[in-house]
Amino acid sequence: MEPSDAFSLPEVPLTYREALAAGLTADQLKRGRLINVSHGIYRPDSWNFDLRDAARVLSAASPGAWISHSTAARLHELILPPWLADSDELHLSKPRQLPQLRRKGIVSHNVTALPGEVESAGGLRLSTRARTWLDLARTLPLTDLVCMGDQLIRRPRAEFEGRNEPYSSLTILREMASRHRNLQGIVRAREALDLMRVGADSAPETLLRLAIADAGLPEPELQLTLFGRVGGPSADAGYRARRVALQYDGAHHLDELQQFSDRRRDRAFNDAGCTVLIFTQQDLADGFQDAVQRIQQALNHAWLDPKLASGFEGQQ
Repeated sequence: MEPSDAFSLPEVPLTYREALAAGLTADQLKRGRLINVSHGIYRPDSWNFDLRDAARVLSAASPGAWISHSTAARLHELILPPWLADSDELHLSKPRQLPQLRRKGIVSHNVTALPGEVESAGGLRLSTRARTWLDLARTLPLTDLVCMGDQLIRRPRAEFEGRNEPYSSLTILREMASRHRNLQGIVRAREALDLMRVGADSAPETLLRLAIADAGLPEPELQLTLFGRVGGPSADAGYRARRVALQYDGAHHLDELQQFSDRRRDRAFNDAGCTVLIFTQQDLADGFQDAVQRIQQALNHAWLDPKLASGFEGQQ
């Protein structure tokens, strides 16, 4: 009897044990409409690839191992550069003392993972967001590593994201890096830690800040609120003492309601005597080269807080 004659075929990949638990026999697995992917893993012949489903069954079929690197980053929805954001590579890590995993088409790693660096979520084991960031220090360029790091330490907005605490902190990431001094990529990780800041809400905001630093301009304050009022209009970055506000308006700012909100935000800053500079995806595409020139010009002609102008307070 074919499996489909007895019950509905599973819709997602499953392990040998899961197949038996579902009522399939070993003989049915051999001649049914389930394809043997590799040792102990089967998939329906009609299944369309899904990274989470593939990662789950791979994790279930690999005792002691966990999903890691770019696979874990995608499942955690971490910021990745375009060339890696759509990658369907499957990365699997095992403790260093265990034999290296050999599965067709799987990128395997033997690593040292300490308590708290691997978690269980959604039916699979995978590296934590913080450990995933550290693992990718070997692969990602420095700017991309900083973007991901800023994502981990940013303060979330509970009303939109359903959480109050950041995924990690600079302290936690530094401590983790100090425990893995021989890890490949650790030097780049340390460089990224020195460049990370709390306050960037997107990768373009981080890239704008890094471009400002590369141009030798003063470091801006992030999430600058108008006159420091909690809940008031805010700029992505800016220079409070010079009354210069910087906004990066990405694709979602093309929405009509968002544009209305943006105009009201910018008007509030203008009414307070601020120069508002707005940057878009076009600026992102040219690496913010024109943006830093506009910022330099604005700073050259900007108002200066009297405390600074008189020398009674120093600029940071």
